[in-house]
Amino acid sequence: MINKIFNFINLHNGEERKDKVLENVVSNISFRGSNLWILACAIIIASIGLNVNSTAVIIGAMLISPLMGPIVGAGFALGTYNFSLLKKSIKNLLIATIVSLAVSAIYFYISPFKDVQSELLARTSPNIYDVLIAFFGGLVGVIAITRTEKGNPIPGVAIATALMPPLCTAGFGLATMNLSYFFGAFYLYTINCFFICIATFFVVKFLQYPSSIIDNKYEKRIRYGISILILVMIVPSFYLAYNLFNEKKFTKTAEQFVQKEFENKGYTVIYKKISYNANPKIIDVAFLNKKFTNQEIATFNKLLPDHGLAGTKLIIRQNDTDIKSEILSEINKFDTNISEKDIAISKLRQELDAYKISDSTLLKEIEILYPKMKNISYGKIEQYPLTDSARLQFTLVYSGNDVNKAQLKNWLQKRLNEKNISLITVQE
Repeated sequence: MINKIFNFINLHNGEERKDKVLENVVSNISFRGSNLWILACAIIIASIGLNVNSTAVIIGAMLISPLMGPIVGAGFALGTYNFSLLKKSIKNLLIATIVSLAVSAIYFYISPFKDVQSELLARTSPNIYDVLIAFFGGLVGVIAITRTEKGNPIPGVAIATALMPPLCTAGFGLATMNLSYFFGAFYLYTINCFFICIATFFVVKFLQYPSSIIDNKYEKRIRYGISILILVMIVPSFYLAYNLFNEKKFTKTAEQFVQKEFENKGYTVIYKKISYNANPKIIDVAFLNKKFTNQEIATFNKLLPDHGLAGTKLIIRQNDTDIKSEILSEINKFDTNISEKDIAISKLRQELDAYKISDSTLLKEIEILYPKMKNISYGKIEQYPLTDSARLQFTLVYSGNDVNKAQLKNWLQKRLNEKNISLITVQE
């Protein structure tokens, strides 16, 4: 039973002859002539895909790219301790990398469109997940290479391990002199290359490809060297993954806070920006037609620690010009559906709110306190007191002569907190 299970998962089943596999690997290492032109064309296609934010174009470039050749060659060289092959692989990988950086940097330097798109941003912050993708993608790739029937995995490996986009992003960083983009993207590219190579090394050792050396001490030194390099590559990615986890956790908590304190209470949020890397962290929001006092904003800020948002500042934008400029900026960046029409509607609603009297109990109170008043109507109208500017004035129209106007006016001023009260009596 155990033998059947072992035979079922045995990696030696369907294995190609080792000498033929090595011959194929060596033939794909060199970057000369057509390979170099194909690489340059793939780099330009990937750069255009990043420039226009097209995932399909980027995938096409990854399928064209011949970059996997020298990386797999380096893995086979390490696994068989063939240092002449290793030297040749590293040399060709360096040539391919330099050519790719140069071509992508020239493209982005010439291109009039230098906006940072989401596809490009995704390649600037590698983490432990990229390590796992590169390693397991490399495993699939080298297992497919060592099979008699290659099957479908190779194109998928080229897409999953994604060597081209980080190189193009690094070229963008060079073209725009943005070193954080360059180093972040180049680190991702290095991770992909290194862990594909390490995955190849493990498969080659497992399949027992013939070694070029017999000295066990020398072999141990190489293994120790590889182990140290793995740690050096993984540790920063763990830190970046931890930072990414904290950022996503903060963003989720901040969105829950906005939803609970504002959206669930009927306030329409038209702008929201959560800044994790700011000091202090910032939740920046604006509402369609709701205004808050400074005291209310201070109260919301005091609630933040209770929601797990200590060290965070809440900013509520209430200046019309400020809100408009921020929203238009977000439109340009993320192509949202908010337009100037929505902003104009918001402004009109705010103006209409100035005329609105939302106190539904006022009429009932007037009828109880002044039962002799009939045909009551009230509202706010614009008054022009001998100037070019207008002011809003509360006006009460009614019929009935037996009403103490001074007392009524004084009551309305205190009841509505309005200074300008006008009373108009009409005949029944």
